Amino acid sequence: MGYTYDIPFHVDLSGRVAVVTGGNGGIGGMFCRALAACGATIVVLGRNLERCQLVVDEIVQGGGNAFAISADVTVEAAMLRVKSEIEERFGKINILINAAGGNVKTAIIPQEQMADGGEKTFFDIPVSEMQKELDLNLRGTWLPCKILTPLMLNQEGACVLNVSSMSAFSPLTKIPGYSSAKAGVSNFTQWLATYMARSGVRVNALAPGFFMTEQNHALQFNPDGTPNARQKKIIAGTPMGRYGELNELIGAMLFLVSEKASGFVTGVVLPVDGGYNCYSGV
Repeated sequence: MGYTYDIPFHVDLSGRVAVVTGGNGGIGGMFCRALAACGATIVVLGRNLERCQLVVDEIVQGGGNAFAISADVTVEAAMLRVKSEIEERFGKINILINAAGGNVKTAIIPQEQMADGGEKTFFDIPVSEMQKELDLNLRGTWLPCKILTPLMLNQEGACVLNVSSMSAFSPLTKIPGYSSAKAGVSNFTQWLATYMARSGVRVNALAPGFFMTEQNHALQFNPDGTPNARQKKIIAGTPMGRYGELNELIGAMLFLVSEKASGFVTGVVLPVDGGYNCYSGV
C-alpha cells in the first residue's frame, strides 16, 4: 500500500525523483507529502536535518519513499555535495521544487511610509540583514537550479517549480528585501524557462497570496495577539475575503509538475491568491 495524503486529485508520478528545497517547512513539507502520495520518491532538503527526517519518517512509515539531505541552498559547495549524493543514489532528478525562502524578521521595516515616523526606519536596516533576505530567496532559488538541473536533462516529465509571491507583482510595504528577491525569482523563472525550453525541462512558479503561516505571523498580529491593521487591509484587498489555506496550493502544484496536465506550459508565474492580484481596490 502506498503513502496516502489529502490531495485534490491524483497524478501518476511513479518512478519520478522529486527534490524539494525547504522540504522541512510548512509549504515545502506539504508538497513533499503530496508528491509522495502520487508515487514520487522524495528528496527532502533543508538546513535542519532533524526536521527533514520527520517528514521522511512520516512518508516512509506510510509506505512511501523519501530521503533527507541537510544543506544550505545558498552555499555552492553544499549544493554540489547534494548533487553528488543524489546522482550516486538516484542518478537523476525529474522534479525540482524550490520552496526554501521566507521573510527575515530583522529586515522588516516597522512603518509603511517614512512619514509614519518611528525609531527604526529603512535607513537603519543592516546591509547584512537585507543581503541575507536576498540570498535566502533569490540566490537560494537560482543556485539549486544551476547545480541540479543538469541531472534533469533527458528525464521524463522534467520540470522546475519555483515559489514566488504576490510581492513580486507589486511590492508590499515593510518587506523591501523580500519583495525585491521574489520579483527576481519570477523574472529568473521566465528567463530559465526560455533558456531550457528545448532541453525538455519546463520551468514555472507559484505565487501564493496571503496564507497564515508561522513566518508571516509577526506581520499580521500585534504583540498581544490581536489582529493588526495590516491583516484587515489584506482581507479587504482579497476579493474572496479570507486568507488561503495552505492545502489550496497543492492543486496548482500538481498541475504544474504533471506533464500530462501542463506539458505545453512553461515560464508561467501562477497566482494562488483569492483574486488579490487582479483587484484594484475599487
